[in-house]
Amino acid sequence: MDLYALLAQLLNGLAEASALFLVAAGLSLIFGVSRIVNFAHGSFFMLGMYVAHSLIERLGGGSWRVMGFWGALLLAALAVGLLGALVEMLLLRRIYKAPELFQLLATFALVLVFNDAALWIWGPEDLLGRRAPGLAGAVQLFGRAYPSYNLVLIVIGPAILGLLWILLTRTRWGVMVRAATHDREMLGALGVNQAWLFTGVFALGCMLAGLGGALQLPREPASLGRDLTTIGDAFVIVVVGGMGSIPGAYLAALLIAEVKSICIGLGTVQLAGITISFSKLTLVVEFLIMAVVLVVRPWGLLGRPQATNRHAAPVEAPLRRGSGRYGVAITVCLLAMAALPLLNQSLPYAAVLGQDVLVAILFVVSLHFMMGPGGMHSFGHAAYYGLGAYGAAILVKAAGLPMPLAILAAPLLAGLGAMLFGWFCVRLSGVYLAMLTLAFSQIVWSVAFQWDAVTGGSNGMIGIWPDEWLSGTRYYYLTLVMVALSAYVLRRFLFAPFGYALRAGRDSPLRADAIGIDVKRVQWLAFVIAGVFGGLAGTIYVFSKGSVSPDVISVGKSVDGLVMVLLGGIQALTGPIIGAAVFGVLQDSVMRATDYWRALFGGIILFLVLAFPQGLAGISLQIRSWWQHPRMSMTAERQEKLT
Repeated sequence: MDLYALLAQLLNGLAEASALFLVAAGLSLIFGVSRIVNFAHGSFFMLGMYVAHSLIERLGGGSWRVMGFWGALLLAALAVGLLGALVEMLLLRRIYKAPELFQLLATFALVLVFNDAALWIWGPEDLLGRRAPGLAGAVQLFGRAYPSYNLVLIVIGPAILGLLWILLTRTRWGVMVRAATHDREMLGALGVNQAWLFTGVFALGCMLAGLGGALQLPREPASLGRDLTTIGDAFVIVVVGGMGSIPGAYLAALLIAEVKSICIGLGTVQLAGITISFSKLTLVVEFLIMAVVLVVRPWGLLGRPQATNRHAAPVEAPLRRGSGRYGVAITVCLLAMAALPLLNQSLPYAAVLGQDVLVAILFVVSLHFMMGPGGMHSFGHAAYYGLGAYGAAILVKAAGLPMPLAILAAPLLAGLGAMLFGWFCVRLSGVYLAMLTLAFSQIVWSVAFQWDAVTGGSNGMIGIWPDEWLSGTRYYYLTLVMVALSAYVLRRFLFAPFGYALRAGRDSPLRADAIGIDVKRVQWLAFVIAGVFGGLAGTIYVFSKGSVSPDVISVGKSVDGLVMVLLGGIQALTGPIIGAAVFGVLQDSVMRATDYWRALFGGIILFLVLAFPQGLAGISLQIRSWWQHPRMSMTAERQEKLT
C-alpha cells in the first residue's frame, strides 16, 4: 500500500469515528448520570436509520430536497430522543433502585421489542438510503476519488463534540449534569428535580444515537442487525475512553476507527516469510485494544480511577443448606426429567427440549457461580462454553480421541482458557471486569470464525456424534447425570471454606484481605472452576447436536446466559436452574406461537423484571416476607392494646 492509499484510509477512519462517537457519547452521558448500562442504545441507533429513511422519502424530493434531506435527519434524531424520554419515564424510572444487572436485563428486553417493532413497520429487507443532495459525488484527494459525504462526516464529529462541551460547561443544565455524575445524592439534597434531569439526559443520549444512525444512512443500509453490532462498538469505545468521559469517547472512537482503517489498507502482508492478513483483524481489533487498555489503564484513557469500596456488594442473607422439603423437590424434578424419554410416543420433542434445558442449566449454573457468590459479572462466559465445544470436536475429529477421553479433556482446555483470561480479569471489578470478559470472548470467537484449517471457520464442524453405545436416550441419561453431579459439586464448593472466602471477598474485600484471605487468588480459582464447568456444558452440547459453529461463542450466547441468571434470581442458588428452565421453555413456545416472538418474549421479560426484581427464585422470599409482615403488625397491635 502506497502513502496516498494510506492517507485515504486514514480519512475513512476519521469519517467512521464521527458516527461511532455520536452513539458512544450518548451512551457515556446516560451511564455517567443514571448509572444504567443501556443495552438498548444500539436499538436507538438502528431506529434513527429507519426513521430517517422514511422521512427522507417523504421530505427529500422536489425543489426543497436539500433542506428536506438534512431536516429529515434532524427530525429523525428528535423523534428517537422523544422515544427515549418515553422509555425513561415509563420504564427506567421504576428500576433505578434495582441492581445494575437487572437494569441491563430490562434494556435487553427493549432490544427484542424494538427489533420486532422495526420488523413490523419496515419489513425484513435492508433499506438503502438516498445520497445527500450535492454530496453524492467525489472529490480528488491524493490522486484518488474520495466521497464528498465523508468529508462532511469528518467535520460533524468535532462539531458535535464542541457543542456538547459548551452545553456541559457553559449552561446551568450542564452544570447539574456534571454534578449528578459526581454525586447524585447531594444534588437531590440541594432540591434539584432529579427525575426530569435524568429524563433530559436519557433523551439527549438517545437523540445522539439516533443522529448517528441517521447520518450513517447514506453510507450503508438500515438493517435489523445494526442494533447489536452498534451496541458492541459503543460499549468498547465508552470503556476505552473512560466511563462518563465525552472527550474520552471521541479519542477512543478515533483510535479504534483509525486502527481498523489501517488494517483494511494493509490487507495481506508478508513478514519474514509469514503471511499476515490484517484485514481479518478488523473483526477483533477493537476488542484487542480494549483488552490492552483495561489491563494497563483499567479506568480508560481519559477516565478517573475508581475508589476502593469497603463494601463491594449489597448485604445479602447468608446461604442456608436446603431443608428436607428442598431435597424432596430436587428429587421430584430429577425424576420428572428422567421420565421425559419415556414420553416419546405422546411428546416426541420433550426429550430434545429437556436435553437443551439441561445443557443450559449447567452453563448458567457455572456462570452464576462466579456472578452470584463470586460477585464477578461476566459478558463473555460463552468463551469457555465454546472452548469446551470446539475442544471436544477437535479432539475427536482431528486427534482421533475416543469420546469418553474427549469429554474429560475438553473442559480442562476451557479451564486453561479461564486460567489465562481470569488472571487479568480478577484485577478489575464492575463494568470494567465485565467488558474485559467480553473482549476475551470476542477474541476466542474471532479465532474460531477465521481459523478454517482447524475449526472449519464460519462453517463450523460437523459429524461429532456420541459413540454407538451412548446413542439415543442413553446419552440423554448421561447428560442428566453429569449435569446433576456438576450442580452438586458446585454447591458443595459454596458451602466449603472456599465458598465462604469467595463470598467474603465479594461483600467486603478490604475486611477479607485484613483477616488474611487472598481475595484475588480465591476469585481467580472461582473463575477457573466456572470455566471448567462452562466448558463441560459446551462439551455435552456438541455431542448432543453433532456439530459446532462460531455461534456458540457469540455475544448473544453470553447475553442468553446473563438473562437466565437474572431471570431466575442471582441471590438464590436455585435461581439459575429456574431461570434456564423457564427461559428455554418460554423461548421454544413463544418462537412457535408468532413470527414476532422477540417482542412477545421481551415483553414477558419486562413483566418479570418489574413484578419480581429479585428473580423468579425470589418469589417465595417475597411471599414469605408479605406473609410475615402482616402477622408481625398484628402482633405489635395486640401488644400495644395490652399495655
